[in-house]
Amino acid sequence: MPEITIRRAHPQDAEVIAKNNTAMAKETEDKHLDQDTVRSGVNQALSNPHRGFYLLAEKSGRVVGQTLITPEWSDWRNADFWWIQSVYVDPKERKTGVFRTLYQHVLKEAEQDTQVCGLRLYVHRDNRRAQSVYRSLGMDRAQYEMFEVDFSRSDGY
Repeated sequence: MPEITIRRAHPQDAEVIAKNNTAMAKETEDKHLDQDTVRSGVNQALSNPHRGFYLLAEKSGRVVGQTLITPEWSDWRNADFWWIQSVYVDPKERKTGVFRTLYQHVLKEAEQDTQVCGLRLYVHRDNRRAQSVYRSLGMDRAQYEMFEVDFSRSDGY
């Protein structure tokens, strides 16, 4: 079985990241995202490090998974939480350790950075499979509920 390697994404990875983001939204929330908007958003993250960074999981040089890490400043802790976002694993590669490898990489990197105070992620309330995976990795349900006002298009995306 090929080894899973993790690397930071580069601008030339924008197309595959955008494609994966679109597939993830369709699969998890039945949302049809505008590919041009998603591609533009991915390019923003890739060209502005303060927005965050993508990590890609590869097998034999092929991207099989990804996640976006975005910082959120906590004045209570004087450090950043890293938010795990845009998680996607190729359906043919699920249950082969791809997300576990990505997560362990993020966890190790965060633990070594004194400016990071923890990891957070949000998951759709109906996505039980993902919730189970996150629990199996040692994550706990947070004590906070999420509220929002969304200024984007009427469908929320």
